[in-house]
Amino acid sequence: MFGSLQALPADPILGLLAKYREDTNPQKIDLGVGVYKDESGHTAILDCVKKAEQHRLETEDTKVYIGPTGSPLFNQTMSELIFGASHPVLLSNRARTVSAPGGTGALRVAGEFINNVKSGATIWVSNPTWANHTGLFEAAGLEVKTYPYYDYENKCLDFDGMLAQLKQLSSDDVVLLHACCHNPSGMDLSQEQWQQVVEVAKSVGFLPVIDMAYQGFGDGLDADAYGLRLMAESVDELVICSSCSKNFGLYRERIGACTVIAASASAADVANSVLLSTVRCIYSMPPAHGAAIVETILSSEELTAQWHQELAEMRDRINGNRKLIVDKLVENGVTRDFSFITRQKGMFSFLGITPEQVQQLQDEYSIYMVGSSRMSIAGIANSNVDYLAASIAKVL
Repeated sequence: MFGSLQALPADPILGLLAKYREDTNPQKIDLGVGVYKDESGHTAILDCVKKAEQHRLETEDTKVYIGPTGSPLFNQTMSELIFGASHPVLLSNRARTVSAPGGTGALRVAGEFINNVKSGATIWVSNPTWANHTGLFEAAGLEVKTYPYYDYENKCLDFDGMLAQLKQLSSDDVVLLHACCHNPSGMDLSQEQWQQVVEVAKSVGFLPVIDMAYQGFGDGLDADAYGLRLMAESVDELVICSSCSKNFGLYRERIGACTVIAASASAADVANSVLLSTVRCIYSMPPAHGAAIVETILSSEELTAQWHQELAEMRDRINGNRKLIVDKLVENGVTRDFSFITRQKGMFSFLGITPEQVQQLQDEYSIYMVGSSRMSIAGIANSNVDYLAASIAKVL
């Protein structure tokens, strides 16, 4: 049976990581992988996470299943983190949250849930979007189409094009939106633009799905959730996929959440029954360790305060790196305007160079980024930024 199989190409980012590891150049720079790195290039465990794990080590007394919904305390604390404790959706009991294996697992659950509601529904994603969105939703049985989002030539949002496309949709359509720190462009909607998108969603009646993988990495926990919270209080139905990989540094623990909002508490109960059936048929029960870490932190004033501080340090470092690389390019005589990098949010930015120049950076200077010139800002450091800027200047 397997004899008819043909090898599929490796994931571009994973393939890039493998090449980086094999490179023996001591000056090599990894700008491909989407994980936070400190100044030394290390992705350390947060101190608040270590304390929460120690607490779990001392108090955990069983490894029994925790049920398809996951930990109720995790679901509650995550809901309050996403919406804010006094959000109307929570006060009216219209939201139902389940634990999922990371943000990717939450997206797959959302896709399968939507397909159960409307088989073969069309989901519209931004152009560009995270590369795995298309595969996830197609595997769940949905048809994927794109709406305009990033203007590559002018290095800004194509908001007029986006809004025009969304106005043409129907109530049978689904629209995926990035809550903050858009992956891969780094270009986020302003509060005023979010208000316009919400008005279109209300008018057209499409189902919004909001992917929030980077809450706290843009402007702050509350500011990054502005659009999501506005949408939640403005429409009857909404699906949210959230992740704890980046803001808690729990990449390998694979913990996230899928939240469904319905028009009423009773409708939310019905939707939740379908959501749990979907979960049961994919992975049955979610992992527990990451959820226990998050709920321990969010249930402790001391650990929450420490987490806020550590998260702010990560956010400030990334935002500082944006200005740093722009300044260094100017110092190296680059006349092209790269100031757009400082106006973006989160982990990523398109450098805006050609695929040939990206390949030249890799071949001649051991600088690795995706062929689209998407680079991970977290890979920049004081120790490598001069070499990086000089190399880009030479390629340009």
